[in-house]
Amino acid sequence: MIKLKIKKGDNVKIITGDDKGKTGNVIKVFLEVRKILVKGVNEKKKHQKPTKEKKGGIITIERPIDISNVVKLLDAKVEKKIEKKLEPKKVEKKIEEKKTTKIEKRKKKSKKWN
Repeated sequence: MIKLKIKKGDNVKIITGDDKGKTGNVIKVFLEVRKILVKGVNEKKKHQKPTKEKKGGIITIERPIDISNVVKLLDAKVEKKIEKKLEPKKVEKKIEEKKTTKIEKRKKKSKKWN
């Protein structure tokens, strides 16, 4: 039996992929393949063929996400730490009288040229 820290009903934040930064509630956990189903995240379109019971058409369904791509949200402090880690950084070194100090600078988001 595989033990996971994320359980059904937990709030999680996506840290990588197309839905990076989104938060959601865990609907289901797949232990064997280490994936989880999160409400409102990683939605895909599916073409449904009509049957006697169901009407056909295009429906949206949630697809499972790997556990390594999410982090469990406990409180506001954890959220702030995660947001800081996601921001790009630039380290500048200064040499002052035989001492080196590192200064972190936040990068400005680059603009996309059309």
